[in-house]
Amino acid sequence: MLKVVLSPDPFLNQVSEECDLSDKSLKRLATQMAHTMYKNHGCGLAAPQVGVGKRLIVVDCDQEDGKKDPIVMVNPRIMELKGDPVTEGEGCLSCPGITVPVARQPWARVRYFDLDGEEWEIEGDGLLGRCLQHEIDHLDGKTLFEACDPIARIEALKDYEEAKKRGAKPGEVG
Repeated sequence: MLKVVLSPDPFLNQVSEECDLSDKSLKRLATQMAHTMYKNHGCGLAAPQVGVGKRLIVVDCDQEDGKKDPIVMVNPRIMELKGDPVTEGEGCLSCPGITVPVARQPWARVRYFDLDGEEWEIEGDGLLGRCLQHEIDHLDGKTLFEACDPIARIEALKDYEEAKKRGAKPGEVG
């Protein structure tokens, strides 16, 4: 299992590089990322969160009945967002022990490539729409702390310091 990079590691604030679609190592990385995501009870994971500066994410927002069917997205790009922003609590494997209120538009359309280099689009609202935006934020060097409003950020940073002192691990939310 890969190790999750924890905030405030400066690596999480770097913009990730585009993946070479012919890079055969992406499949192994994606498999390891999915394993790490599930082991830590996440529904999404971006490559920077495991110390890899590439534009690759895995997402699985429908894990009912223990079914695991991750979607691997290479070089994902948000094509369209719709709706008035909705503020909801978000957790993050790289910021364990806290939940942060983040305003996001409720619907997203994302274009990406699969591991075979085929281009796809995915649309989602609810948890999927939010997860897509959250994971793509990671590729752009943006964590929960940059995604929330300034007042929430102050509270979240204080809560995160307390969670770290308690020994919070990835997958734990507050």
